[in-house]
Amino acid sequence: MLEVLTGSGLAASAGLNAYIPLLLMGLLARFTYLVKLPSGWQWLGNGWVILILAVLLAIEVVADKVPVVDHVNDVVQTVVRPTAGGLAFGAGSTSETVTVSNPDTFFSSHQWVPVVVGVLIALGVHLLKSAARPVINATTAGFGAPVASTAEDATSAVMSVVAILLPVLVLVFLVGLVAFLFWFLRRRRGRRRERQAARAAGFRV
Repeated sequence: MLEVLTGSGLAASAGLNAYIPLLLMGLLARFTYLVKLPSGWQWLGNGWVILILAVLLAIEVVADKVPVVDHVNDVVQTVVRPTAGGLAFGAGSTSETVTVSNPDTFFSSHQWVPVVVGVLIALGVHLLKSAARPVINATTAGFGAPVASTAEDATSAVMSVVAILLPVLVLVFLVGLVAFLFWFLRRRRGRRRERQAARAAGFRV
């Protein structure tokens, strides 16, 4: 099941930043022995693909840290991040890594399954990120955008490394993500009730 955790971690990482897990997989496969991509995914280690991913990552890193621009970027990334998550899960769960030496047995008869699972995981993380960012921008007058974006990029990078080297720790991240989701939804409902109560008090006055 380690291959599932590896794929899940990479897909969740793609939900925060589409290019970090793919770029990391490509770099490790091309320049180290930590990742051995299967035949269907070896294009990730191509030099041109790595260069394109690096350029796209640079654009994403800048755009995601500018208020208003980050919202537009999140709209565009609604398609890109889930797609990247599907690719990351598919490549990660079928690659040989330092912790997974025989990954092909798990998805041998259903090659499309990891891609679909990766899309859903990345989409869920992306939607949570997209919902949280406007709240952060509004409560910090936009100053929180670069801080939040930097934290998300760092989390994406760490999660990608952990998914490959120590996939068991991915469970900790996923539990934390679910806990954050419940906290965020509860806080959002509380704010909505406060606004409704304030409006009702205004009408009474």
